[in-house]
Formats: sequence, C-alpha cells, structure tokens
Amino acid sequence: MQENSKSLEQERRSATGAPSLRARGEAEDIAIIGGGIIGICAATLLSEAGCSVTVFDRTGICEETSSGNAAAFAFSDVLPLAHKGMIRQLPKWLADPLGPLTIPPAYLPKLLPWLIRFWRAGAPKHYEASLSTQAGMMRLAEAEWMGLLDRSGTRPMLREDGSLEFYESEAEFRASLPGWAERQRFGIGFRHVEGEEMAALQPGLSPRFVKATFVPGWKTVADPKLLGKAVWAYAEKLGARFEHARVERVEAAANGATIILADGSRRTAKKVLIAAGAWSHLLARNFGDRIPLETERGYNTTLPTSAFGVKRQLIFSGHGFVITPLQTGLRVGGAVELGGIERPPNFARSKAMLEKAKRFLPGLDPSGGREWMGYRPSLPDSLPVIGTARAPNVYYAFGHGHLGLTQSAATGRLIRDLVLGQTPPLDLTPFSPQRF
Repeated sequence: MQENSKSLEQERRSATGAPSLRARGEAEDIAIIGGGIIGICAATLLSEAGCSVTVFDRTGICEETSSGNAAAFAFSDVLPLAHKGMIRQLPKWLADPLGPLTIPPAYLPKLLPWLIRFWRAGAPKHYEASLSTQAGMMRLAEAEWMGLLDRSGTRPMLREDGSLEFYESEAEFRASLPGWAERQRFGIGFRHVEGEEMAALQPGLSPRFVKATFVPGWKTVADPKLLGKAVWAYAEKLGARFEHARVERVEAAANGATIILADGSRRTAKKVLIAAGAWSHLLARNFGDRIPLETERGYNTTLPTSAFGVKRQLIFSGHGFVITPLQTGLRVGGAVELGGIERPPNFARSKAMLEKAKRFLPGLDPSGGREWMGYRPSLPDSLPVIGTARAPNVYYAFGHGHLGLTQSAATGRLIRDLVLGQTPPLDLTPFSPQRF
C-alpha cells in the first residue's frame, strides 16, 4: 500500500511539472535564510523535489516586507526601472520631500555609488538586453506561479481583474506610449480608454484624469501575507521546517556550511540559500561578494474595505503609488525612499499618498487606516541576484525590488534547478552575483 501511495504521489508531481519525490535518505539538506516570499517559494519548490528544508527568520513566515506589498502579480511590468523615465523625472521628484521618490540628504553620500550604477544601467546600449531578460523572467514567473497556486490549493486567492493606469494630461499619456509599444512586442495585451469606458472600469474617479490604460491580464492576490502563509502551509505538509532565529553569519566549506545564530548556537547544512531581502548583501560579504544592494523603503496605508468601491488595482504612475482592493482592506501605497535599513520610518509619506488618493477618488473615506513601511531590496539594473556565491554550497536569491512577489515562484524554480544540478529554463548570466 505504501508503494502504491508513493507511485501516485510521483505521478501527481510529474503531472504538475514538479520533480518526482525522492526518498528522504537521498534528499538535499538546505537551510534558507529568510522567511519572505522568495524564501517561501524556494522552500516549497525544493520540498516538492524531495529536499529536506529548514527556513530561518528573525520574525516569522511572511511577516516583514513580503507581508505589506501592493499584492500585484506584475507580469506585464517588463521595463527596467532605469528605462522607465525615472532619470528624467529625478530632479522634479526629488524637489518634493513627500513625492514619488526621495533621498534623505544625510544618506546621499552613501547612496551615490548606487545612483551612478543606476544611471549607467539606463544607457541605451543596455536597453535591449535588460528588456529581454526581464520579459523572459516574467514569462517564467507567470507559468510558475499559476502552477504553484494550483498545487498549493491557493488559486482562489488569485484575482484577475486587470489594472488601470491613469494620465492627467495628453502630454503624460503620449510620454507613456513608447513603453506600451515595448510591452506589445512581448505579447502583453492592453487598451487605452477614456470617457465613459474609463468611468465604467472605475466609477467615482476625479475628472482630472483624461485617459487610462487598461491591462486585462494584470493580476493581484487577495492579500500577500495570507498568500505567503498559505503557500508555506503547503510546504510544511511536504516536510519543510521553520526555525525562529536571527542569523549572524554563515561559514562555508567544501563539505557544507555552518549557520551561526544570534544566541551563539550553530546549525549545519549541506547547502545554504541566502534570501534575506534587504539584509542579504551583509551576509554575502562573508564570502567576498560585494553586491550593491540598496533599500527602496515603501510606504502604505491599508483602509477598511468599505473605504471606497475600487474594482481593480489603480496605478498613478506620475505620482508613484497604487491603490489595491484586498480581501483585508483597501491598500494605498508605493513611492520610494532610498534611505537604507537603519533610519526610522517617515510616515508623512503614507499620509501624503492618502491625501492624493482622496483627491483622485472623491468620496474615499480615509479613516481607520493602518500605516506600514517595508524594505524593498533593489539592485541598480533592476534584476535580482540569483546564483552561486564565491564560496562553495552557498546560493543567493535576493534584490527583486518592486517585483519580489511577482518573481518569487520563478526564483524558486531557478534555485531548485541550481541546487539539484539541473539545467534552468533561463540563462542565469544576467542574474549573476558576480556581474557587478
């Protein structure tokens, strides 16, 4: 009977595209540092492959940055940040301390090397390669997430209502057209709307918006924290374990790795994956990998679900924020504060976005909101680090910026293939930790 059950399980995994379950005696021994959505997805796909997995995190599973994002599966967001006109808008945005992008003056000297790399990444000679790489990653991300949602039983948490991106003038709309043309090259569907059609897609809008772009394939989830915890519950059923602990450092050797915890205790593993978000580069220094990771501090306010009848994710790109209807509330958030991981939050930024939301959606009830800040780990070329460290038996998966939730299942697939010695479905050269 046991043999029959094992065969059925192997057939199920084969049907879903996951590797067959191997005997536990043959399993890899993987320690994952980081319980955010990247670590969760990597743990899940490795567990599906029969690996023995333990995740370490200082707070819990999906309790920090992954818990409060804008809930989007942004598979159509293929334009790297350096090519989205951000360089052109920097002076205007930086002039507004509560605008879409701010840099605390005292932090600017430390940030300058990252900004120079960001500026260089936007050079025309890098454009085509960056765009193609991001588009390939997004195709894989969508395929992997749809499969993982089905296998984990979380498909009911998916919302396929599309998105609306708004423009306040004809000039702003025309400036967006080259970006939409690039998306069209990669088969991304959209249509520009105005007047009654725009109003039907989102009733109650301010008349200040002259046009919008509707992306029917844009997806969101009911709540990113609930999704992360639900996927983790599936991983636990497959045998994944969690240990609540702060990791101080990792020591690697030819026969495995040692994890030193804050209380001085040690854990050993055959292999280690560092997926600790905005703190990952600090651990990477242990292995001689100097990775220029910076922190895009993002802010939001989650209002009660009754605050306004928002039908789908609304994107106000000229102002750097979105409004997302969640199962747990109406989330108003975004913006970027390049300020590292040590400065205290500046919740005036959350309040500024909420004030704009009131103007954009007359009738919005701003009361009863919960403010939040998270740390987006960002690299200057808008591509994550996915690959092997200079040290043996250590892997990296971090630096996804605004796209951590979107690209997490794809990253889990790529890490699984690396750990198991299989050929990944994408060329990992653009994601190399040693590319800088």
